[in-house]
Amino acid sequence: MPKFLKFICFLAIGLGLVWLVTHNLTDKEKDDIFNSLEHANYWLLIPVIIVGIASHWYRAVRWKLIMEPMGYHPGTLNTFFAVMVGYLANLAVPRLGEVTRCGIVARYEKIPVDKLVGTMIAERAVDMLLLLILMVITIVIQIDVIGGLFIAEIWHPIENKLGKAGSARSLIIVGIIIILILLTYIVFRLIARSRIGIKLRALAHGVWDGIRSIGQMEKKGWFIFYSILIWMMYFAMMYLGFYCMQETRYLGLKAALAVLIIGSVGMIVTPGGTGAYQFLVQRTLMVYGVLDTTAYAFGWIVWSAQTLLVLIVGLGSLVALPLLNKSQTPSAKAGQTV
Repeated sequence: MPKFLKFICFLAIGLGLVWLVTHNLTDKEKDDIFNSLEHANYWLLIPVIIVGIASHWYRAVRWKLIMEPMGYHPGTLNTFFAVMVGYLANLAVPRLGEVTRCGIVARYEKIPVDKLVGTMIAERAVDMLLLLILMVITIVIQIDVIGGLFIAEIWHPIENKLGKAGSARSLIIVGIIIILILLTYIVFRLIARSRIGIKLRALAHGVWDGIRSIGQMEKKGWFIFYSILIWMMYFAMMYLGFYCMQETRYLGLKAALAVLIIGSVGMIVTPGGTGAYQFLVQRTLMVYGVLDTTAYAFGWIVWSAQTLLVLIVGLGSLVALPLLNKSQTPSAKAGQTV
């Protein structure tokens, strides 16, 4: 499926979730949502935004650590600006941000893009592993609360879809997968010795160098520390966000962890988390006794704060990059740190 069409499909899913939540609301429920939004203390979101910026800064610092085993030492500011512009690009087109931030660092620090892609893959794999670990911890320590939500909202829909597929359809899918694997193998064998094949192998080697750089790091302890710190900051953002509304400020650490983890899934599902994030945050907060209208308003407040952060800092980074590097050519910047 073309990337643009895929983007439209997932955006439609997000907008569909917004419609699903709002189309049957009574006038009173709509008034309750707007009332919650109106009476929220938005000044208390300033600490949330500050912690959010810090989390992105340490993400840039961690990314630098992965590049060091390959002999590259990019500037911290360039790396941070690249991360923020990447987040900005992701608001427009999913996964475009990863390509964008690699391209920016490659341009200003003269690091091969293929190696940067490898480091990015390694970084994402670590984040996904931490997300899964936190998800398991969240379910285990709150099995009576979150276990039911997970089963109702995630497991049962998947189970129902698989059940409706039928054994015949499943066999057809398996057969198609086997044929595709065989065709891929044949094509690979045919082009392996061609000029294109040689270039692809060189690209693959570069990506692999970036991935295995994690295992070659001298500062593994710092890498683990920054990885945990980033997620602790995400957690702090959610917990501090509770204080902006009277109805959520009584919620504790467990609720913040649950909303963070389940909300993170929503950020993955649709472009920028539109629709899916608000829906999942609402469903999670309702488990903790928050009214559905208030929970939905809170989802929009937190999502808007995160999006505003990315828009402002991302656009600022886009402007700052050429200014920061105007006194030197990209090649002269290679190997220097800020």
